[in-house]
Amino acid sequence: MAKDAGPDLSRFRNLGIIAHIDAGKTTTTEHLLYYSGAIHRLGSVDSGDTETDYDVEEQERGITIYSACVPFRWRDCIINLIDTPGHVDFTAEVERSLRVLDGAICVFDAQKGVEAQSETVWRQANRYHVPRLAFINKMDVVGANFDNVVAEIRDRLEGHPLPIVIPIGSGSIKDSPVPFAGVIDIIEQQALFFEEADFGKTIRVAEVPPSLQETLAHFREQMFDTLTQHDDQDRITSALLEGREVAPEAIRSLIREQTLARLVQPVLCGSGREHIGIQPLLDAVVWYLPSPLDRPPVVGRHPKKPEKEEKRKPDPKEPFCGLVFKVVADTHGELSFVRIYSGTLKANSRMYNPGRDVKENITKLFHVHADPRRQREEIPQSHAGDIVAIQGLRESITGDTLCDTQHPIVLESIRFAEPVVSQSIEPESSADKDKLVQMLNLLRKEDPTFTWKDNPETGQKLMFGMGKLHLEVKQHRLERDWKLKVRVRPPRVNYRETLKADVTTEGECIRQNPAMFAKLTVRFERVAREVTTSVTNRVASDKLPPLFAAAAERGVRFGLQSGEVGYPVMDVHATIIDAQVDAALSREEAFEFAGADAVQKALRGNIILLEPIMRVEVQVPDEFFGPISADLNARGAQILRTDQRNRWWTIEALVPLAKMFDYAEQARSLSQGRASSTMEPHSYAPAPRDVLESILNPL
Repeated sequence: MAKDAGPDLSRFRNLGIIAHIDAGKTTTTEHLLYYSGAIHRLGSVDSGDTETDYDVEEQERGITIYSACVPFRWRDCIINLIDTPGHVDFTAEVERSLRVLDGAICVFDAQKGVEAQSETVWRQANRYHVPRLAFINKMDVVGANFDNVVAEIRDRLEGHPLPIVIPIGSGSIKDSPVPFAGVIDIIEQQALFFEEADFGKTIRVAEVPPSLQETLAHFREQMFDTLTQHDDQDRITSALLEGREVAPEAIRSLIREQTLARLVQPVLCGSGREHIGIQPLLDAVVWYLPSPLDRPPVVGRHPKKPEKEEKRKPDPKEPFCGLVFKVVADTHGELSFVRIYSGTLKANSRMYNPGRDVKENITKLFHVHADPRRQREEIPQSHAGDIVAIQGLRESITGDTLCDTQHPIVLESIRFAEPVVSQSIEPESSADKDKLVQMLNLLRKEDPTFTWKDNPETGQKLMFGMGKLHLEVKQHRLERDWKLKVRVRPPRVNYRETLKADVTTEGECIRQNPAMFAKLTVRFERVAREVTTSVTNRVASDKLPPLFAAAAERGVRFGLQSGEVGYPVMDVHATIIDAQVDAALSREEAFEFAGADAVQKALRGNIILLEPIMRVEVQVPDEFFGPISADLNARGAQILRTDQRNRWWTIEALVPLAKMFDYAEQARSLSQGRASSTMEPHSYAPAPRDVLESILNPL
């Protein structure tokens, strides 16, 4: 951003581009940057040379994975634009972006209309009360239908679309008698055509074709009908009733007012591929989307007095307050992206993280242009309303607040979905174990929907993420960025064992070298809902001295940690009911061995294998309720409840974990990507007999 801009917050626009995958977000972003002069050549997704898809993985796959922040100018405004992913696996990038942005452009495919992730990002924008524009892209493709998309925004998204630009034709020259050629500005009542020779930079203004005059009149009347419903200050209503012409400035002023109040969403259209309709979208960003001054003061809590509400106005003179919304980790250090809500932030200063009660060094400040690793401009300070990258933070992570030490405030953090799939990972070389742990921790720090843990029962390291693609990208980063060779395998189910029948056994330890002796009689009982195991001693201390009794209990507990087939035992209570001691040969170690021996004898041929049962909740549109229900039943689900609200069903079920490793992917496939699900541990239940047989008798 230019250094002479100053802190005139009315000229700032912080906005994101959100949409379903392949709706054309990145192509639209590329044109916004090109027409504004931020870049001097147009890249394309197909050739992998767009400004915002800077990562190798993005270029190879042709999709956006990481949100990219790009500053540029249009008219008299400074725009911080964030291009976000459309794939559901990377929804965290959208979540964190919308948390800190003031406005958004929601891009729709003119042929496909409102798609699954369109609904998700629209709901995310609703949750953060973000005013937005709608841009119907790809008007040049076969089957493009402007009216249908507007209707779907109204019906499926429960939005309030307000067309201010309509298309001239639709489809391409090859497949349409009236191909898409330009747009009509409803407010100015003029046609706009974009010169192909200079990639649409030159706009030719013309009269509206006679064949579209009636269409223009229809949409203009609809626009006025919508706007006058909330024209409380009589900006245009009286003029319309008296038959007077309404000035475009008055119309825009009312549209801006109602957009900021989220009463309407202005709708524009065009084609990134054909370079049509992008400049009107840029104008709409400046005219209708909010500046930081148009947003209410940010609200937080005092860290030492949670009941005390704190507010910060978007004013450089207020105490500093900002939110860390993204961390980018690489081998050369970390960059933390911060939205500044109030005050001024300077390089070489110290700020307070009240959530972690630590002070952080602000070593350097940057304005980042897309790729944070290579394209950044160091700046001495920044102010309220801006988005900057900070170098020097050590403890702060995504969702943390930074503030002035003398005026502490904790802002609401960012909520992310829980990971739904997991995969084991291990280094090919044991020498890389420590490095793998270090890199997994870095990935976890920069991505709140990714985590990992050691599974002590299986010895695996498990990665958890939002989908197979999500975990695949993490694996490739380890291999490409940090040169780690790793192996990944599906995780094993963590089964449990319990007793088939109550039993009393005798455990012993009789050895010659070294000489040891101990005998125990132990009663094992299955106890419903015990979950863990418990051990008690009923032998009198004169017969079993306390040190030996404690050793015997330790031996039994140790034995119950690994049952007949190697899994922990649960729902079992053990009682030591008798013991034999040799004054010369008995020792603590012997009674530990005897306790473990009693467990082995009790479990031999006398176990039930228990499998983890998950509580699953699925939200699915009405038209996909049948396939989703049938799939759950095929997985052995026990349906607990089904509720319908509007056009959406909620299904709650109990399902064996062994059947659920691919569930997130399958549910999306069955519902065209529209179903969402959550899963959490619920209980354990007997596993099918063939599972136990396969463990006892592996091939």
